[in-house]
Amino acid sequence: MPASPTAVPSSPIYRGPLPHVHTVERIPVTVYDQSGDASRSVAREIADLVQARAAAGQKTVLGLATGSTPVAVYDELIRLHREEGVSFKTAVTFNLDEYWPIEPDALQSYHRFMREHLFDHLDIPADAIHIPDGLLPREKVAEACARYEEMIRDAGGIDLQLLGIGRTGHIGFNEPGSAIESRTRLITLDSVTRSDAASDFFGEWNVPRQAITMGVGSILDARRVVLLAFGEHKSPIVRKAVEELPCSHVSASALQQHADARFVLDRAAAARLTRFDSPWLVGPLDSMGLEWTDALTRKAVIWLALELEKPILKLTDEDYSEHGLQDLVSNRGRAYDLNIEVFRTMQDTITGWPGGKPGRPRKVRGGTQAAAAGHSAQPDDFPKRVVIFSPHPDDDVISMGGTFIRLCEQGHEVHVAYQTSGNIAVWDESADRHVDFIEEFCRAFGVGTKSSEIADKIRTFLRTKTAGEVDLPELQAVKGLIRRTEARAGARYSGVKPEHIHFLDLPFYETGRVRKKPIGPDDIAITCRLLDEVKPHQIYAAGDLSDPHGTHRVCLNAIFQSLEALADHDWAKACELWLYRGAWQEWEPHEIDMAVPLSPDEVNRKRMAIFKHESQKDRALFPGPTDPREFWQRAEDRNRETARLYDRLGLPEYEAIEGFVLHRG
Repeated sequence: MPASPTAVPSSPIYRGPLPHVHTVERIPVTVYDQSGDASRSVAREIADLVQARAAAGQKTVLGLATGSTPVAVYDELIRLHREEGVSFKTAVTFNLDEYWPIEPDALQSYHRFMREHLFDHLDIPADAIHIPDGLLPREKVAEACARYEEMIRDAGGIDLQLLGIGRTGHIGFNEPGSAIESRTRLITLDSVTRSDAASDFFGEWNVPRQAITMGVGSILDARRVVLLAFGEHKSPIVRKAVEELPCSHVSASALQQHADARFVLDRAAAARLTRFDSPWLVGPLDSMGLEWTDALTRKAVIWLALELEKPILKLTDEDYSEHGLQDLVSNRGRAYDLNIEVFRTMQDTITGWPGGKPGRPRKVRGGTQAAAAGHSAQPDDFPKRVVIFSPHPDDDVISMGGTFIRLCEQGHEVHVAYQTSGNIAVWDESADRHVDFIEEFCRAFGVGTKSSEIADKIRTFLRTKTAGEVDLPELQAVKGLIRRTEARAGARYSGVKPEHIHFLDLPFYETGRVRKKPIGPDDIAITCRLLDEVKPHQIYAAGDLSDPHGTHRVCLNAIFQSLEALADHDWAKACELWLYRGAWQEWEPHEIDMAVPLSPDEVNRKRMAIFKHESQKDRALFPGPTDPREFWQRAEDRNRETARLYDRLGLPEYEAIEGFVLHRG
């Protein structure tokens, strides 16, 4: 199975961007299929600028950003320095912002972030590095901010400013309401921004309420500005910043007024732009290098049906013509024929047999499941061997609990593989309570004294633990055991045999911090070993890539890379890979390849499986931004909404539907 488009290739060669469409977009936008390609392109642009100015005897002043988005750019700059000899001795850097107050060596400090991700690995002179001081007394902050502006001017101004974008549309920490003339200053952070940062600080209550940031005006003074945005969760705000009129509520929209600013996106972050979301509203498809494929046709017809609140089979030629879809009808024939084609395609997604019936491989778009995925024919033998990968110990039941239970009930050999321990997502109080239980258990049965020593050590640590401090190894172990026992209970309730429950504990995750190590050979080896042992006919994996830690994305890449390594094995040639969602987002109806309907009883059973994860009940430690619902509520609401959408399109009405996308390589 070839690598997924979400997997970042190791080669420094990057593919070119997609064609730009100027209609609708109010600022230049460059879109790459992969975020890695985008990052390498921007890194090369920075390196070329530094080298060109150095050759002319000039310094290069760089404005730098922090956060997960620019990390791959910094990784590529480090590679260019080490492998291609690019020197950064003539660079001068100014960072956008820093939390206030914060120690420079704190885990979440941007001083530390920049050292670990860039400065410790390049030859930039120490006196050429500038980052706002997060330890200044309040009465000295204003003076220091003015001095920061003066230092930028004395350096000759910023030649290239690198930016990310927050979900409020902020650049730097310029929250909604920031004036276009604003300069470096102390600012109070928006609640959404603090919520987004909560996972880094092990809880929103630990996030500083203020930060020092360069202003919108400071950023607009840069001669060139490049804003990076990657991932589905950035797509709504990217559309606002790119396609709507500039306003102070979305500070990134001010870049529309800059003479040399552009957005650099991956496909996921660009998904809500009109040219991707509904390109027929922009202009003729051939002007954008597009054609009416089956997938785009399906998307357009479903869009029209939902826009007009009509079932698919009731759409008329006039409906298509009056809503920018004349070209589609001309290309594909009468509305009547088009409606039936799309309706039947959607109807074919619905199945109560996700593993197929005995002796009858289930059909999906493009033929059988395996054929649609580009593999050889799916074996007719029944039951199937199934591996359900769960990035965190509860993603399986949250996102596909109904299908999980049904696969077990229908007699398939179902294995569940928990990719990470999930030990950072357990409350200290919960761990303390379990330590009490262990200690009391050992005392009741006279099992040694070591438990009391460990319990005392953990309690002493918890009494003095500071915000964001990494847990003791013993405490990490307790939290990991809590998640493991809950996962085992949820899997057993769903019908999985105990010997088919696998805890992979992938090494990339085991840092004790929210930020993890990059995926490595050990992670791939562990995953390959399990897959080659089970030799599954079906694999289910999380395609829900908007989780706040990025763990889902890393875990999915581990699966892609493992399947690529095993591609010449006979079982892998016929294996299907299904992607589920539910914890953070849901598939759109035009994307779904398999829709598994759930009865009211099955919805309740799924809820009970989720409830086995008691440490995540009522209030999870990292629930994600701006969604106060518990995970079981999110899952049920999304499953019911998918069922309602199918009903609105004129398809059968169900209580709930879990949707899956077949990975087509």
